[in-house]
Amino acid sequence: MAIAALLEPYQRFGVNLGLSRIHELLEKLDNPQRKVPYVHVGGTNGKGSVCAYLSAVLTEAGYTVGRYTSPHLIDWNERVCLNDQPLDSGIFETALQQVIDLAPPQQEDSPTLFEVFTAAVWLCFAELPVNIAVMEVGLGGRLDATNVKEPCLLSIITSLSREHWQVLGPTVADIAKEKAGILKPDRPVFLGNIPAEAKPVFQSRIEELDCPNQWISPALKLDQTDANGYGLAKFRQLEYPLALLGEFQLQNSALAIAALQELQHQGWSKITPEVIQSGMAKARWPGRLQWVTYQDQKILLDGAHNPAAAEALATFVNSLRSPANPSVTWVMGMLSTKEHDQIFQHLLHSGDRLLLVPVPDHSSADLGTLATLAQQICPDLGTIQTYNDCFEALQTLSKTNSETLTVLCGSLYLVGHFLEKTIALS
Repeated sequence: MAIAALLEPYQRFGVNLGLSRIHELLEKLDNPQRKVPYVHVGGTNGKGSVCAYLSAVLTEAGYTVGRYTSPHLIDWNERVCLNDQPLDSGIFETALQQVIDLAPPQQEDSPTLFEVFTAAVWLCFAELPVNIAVMEVGLGGRLDATNVKEPCLLSIITSLSREHWQVLGPTVADIAKEKAGILKPDRPVFLGNIPAEAKPVFQSRIEELDCPNQWISPALKLDQTDANGYGLAKFRQLEYPLALLGEFQLQNSALAIAALQELQHQGWSKITPEVIQSGMAKARWPGRLQWVTYQDQKILLDGAHNPAAAEALATFVNSLRSPANPSVTWVMGMLSTKEHDQIFQHLLHSGDRLLLVPVPDHSSADLGTLATLAQQICPDLGTIQTYNDCFEALQTLSKTNSETLTVLCGSLYLVGHFLEKTIALS
């Protein structure tokens, strides 16, 4: 049975943060997580990129590396990787069935879908076995199913902004308290782009747990490229290629390298400067500032699902605007729960075209409401149109032979829908 079919009965339990169910489930599985040394990566944005860098370098070093991230773009097994490749579905389905047998979905206080999936991940990583796992927090941190105590090697907080406030709390300080919940006693923590109002929250937790800590500044961007055309950056005297696009990768890559250097100090001796350099060049993170070609159109894909991510996308896109082509065509779909006004404020410029589309199979924001909001925020848009599907919108563009930059964004689920359909069409 496919992974999606096995998980479907658990969909009805929704999001229900807490540790009691996952701990009970792991206990029934004989605590596989205790056999897996891991790095824990939390924060608002940048988690996936940092996980991609860590996994690529650790794989390059010759370790057997497990990586757990979310969400997936097309298939569930994308979330669980072995040496940077999606784990064989059959292997994961076997582990998932073991978990389901112990926690069928009909029982009272059933574990959530994410908890069942996470337990299966720990079981797989323990049985393969992996030398080290890179684990991304699903939601928040303190009560997230990935938050187990041992044997955590170090924690990373990539960034922090106001997202999932309906669940994590209304203020940045509230959210910071939840994110800081992944810190472990006496274990190192590396922190990136943290706003001033959140720093005292982290500092208090660091002092309480006596965590060695480093607040990491972005790497220096170098005005040169390597033989593959990748831009170069420099962090702590180490020059390395940036295979992932965007200025924010200076921060994400610096966090990853600082963590890798700490692992080397902890005894992971295969992590040499040369391995870091070659591994960084192999990092891949689909759906984030990813260029694709569809019907002879060059399209930029990016999730940009919250204000901070939209701001990062805007910085990259604005660097591509030119006097000859100053406008951008945005093909956008957003979930109903997102802060639509702030995302529009970051992205939209006078003269841009906005093509609004639904996010299939999810709680999509009303397109008419989005159109009205966009008009209020940016009255000088070239056009605002709504379509039943992103492909209908893109087909319209192909007929007009538009030479403007086209960006498909607003939701990783929308990006995943696009990639799934284009793969099926190819």
